[in-house]
Amino acid sequence: MAKPTKSQPSRRTFIGAAGQGLMAASILPGFPAIVTASVRGAASPSNRINIGAIGNGRISRTHDLPGLWKYDAARIVAVCDLDTRRVADAKTLVNGYYTKKNGRPYDGVTGYGDYRELLASKDVDAVVISTPDHWHAAIAIHAVEAGKDVYLQKPASLTIAEGRALSDAVHRSGRIFQIGSQQRSSPQFRYAAELVRNGRIGQLKTVEVGLPGDPSGEEEPEMPIPKNLNYDMWLVSSTVVPYTEKRVHPQTGYDRPGWLRCEQFGAGMITGWGAHHIDSAHWGMGTEYTGPVEIWGTAEFPAKGLWNVHGPFKTEALYADGVKMIISGEFPNGIKFIGTEGWVFVSRGNETVTASDPVAKLKDARALSASDPKIITSVIGPDEIHLYESKDHHGNWLDCVKSRQQPIAPVEVAHRACSTCLLHHIAMKTKRRLYWNPLKEQFKNDEPANAMLSRPQRRPYAIGS
Repeated sequence: MAKPTKSQPSRRTFIGAAGQGLMAASILPGFPAIVTASVRGAASPSNRINIGAIGNGRISRTHDLPGLWKYDAARIVAVCDLDTRRVADAKTLVNGYYTKKNGRPYDGVTGYGDYRELLASKDVDAVVISTPDHWHAAIAIHAVEAGKDVYLQKPASLTIAEGRALSDAVHRSGRIFQIGSQQRSSPQFRYAAELVRNGRIGQLKTVEVGLPGDPSGEEEPEMPIPKNLNYDMWLVSSTVVPYTEKRVHPQTGYDRPGWLRCEQFGAGMITGWGAHHIDSAHWGMGTEYTGPVEIWGTAEFPAKGLWNVHGPFKTEALYADGVKMIISGEFPNGIKFIGTEGWVFVSRGNETVTASDPVAKLKDARALSASDPKIITSVIGPDEIHLYESKDHHGNWLDCVKSRQQPIAPVEVAHRACSTCLLHHIAMKTKRRLYWNPLKEQFKNDEPANAMLSRPQRRPYAIGS
């Protein structure tokens, strides 16, 4: 695993900003405040990292579990979900994998219906969190407070206040945290960022970010809550609303869940894919530990129906160095860095995501292109900026759990990417130009906008106060 170069800021360089926290984290009532005896992977039997998987839906089954169990250094020992069917399915899936891999029957996975019980287990060294967005920050905070290292699916949080609480909690705990921004472990995204950071397109002026869209839906009838689902806890701190299947996840199969299109549980594609692309854009811009200073734009929102996240939109942001970021579904899915001497475009190419994703394949098959082919064939010299290199995102996290080095996508980087997404979302909602202070993490002279940095939280599931 490559270590960070001098171009990668250390924790010390941004901890002052982190200290400007908006909200302190606290443990839920009744949560066991324990630190396990084997808080490091190195203390596990046979030097193996025992992992608990929290959230056993689509992303867990197709991405996170396979990304981890392929490594001999890791062992999935526990699964947890608020849907008992999904717990049973996950146990069958993981036990089946190890049975096939080892050539003999395996039944070593423990199932949980409450993540707090999983975190209390001394058999678990680390967790992978693959829950809906509105659960991300709460579980990750409790995990690091319980002495577990964390791999968290993006986005980092539902609100900017939650994200600050998460980053502060991770730094207090000293645990290893990786956000699931796996584009950082794809060579074309690192190389594109290096080309931009080393001036191959001249002075960077504009960054265009293209995101896929999300269709709206119809009104959905209230339905009986399935006996296998702990719906009250699934809602966590958000407002209680009637159960309907398309608000949560399919009761049969693992297609794309409906919560992704409900603002109560997430912001839509601005954080869904935006957390990936804005993070990659920040990497090339050198703004991983800050954010824009001005944000404005417009968006269309459904007038009716259950699914109410944004539709077509165009938002813009200005950074302190004068670079402008423009985000819209009108652009090809990916990131285009435009400078005074050319441009570089980077995307996932034709990489398949999940079959039920709105964009199963990107429109542009080219993973990396430029205004001049010579830009792409340029060699980054030994005295130029070389960014942190990871060949596999889950593998990088496991390496860092063992070495206690920082991974390629640490918590403050995760928070800054997510908070920038949420700033664009707030601009969509307010429909006016906003002025942001990245150090204080406050809008300037705009109390209505500042009120949108957090959300009311329902007891007993509130994070902090």
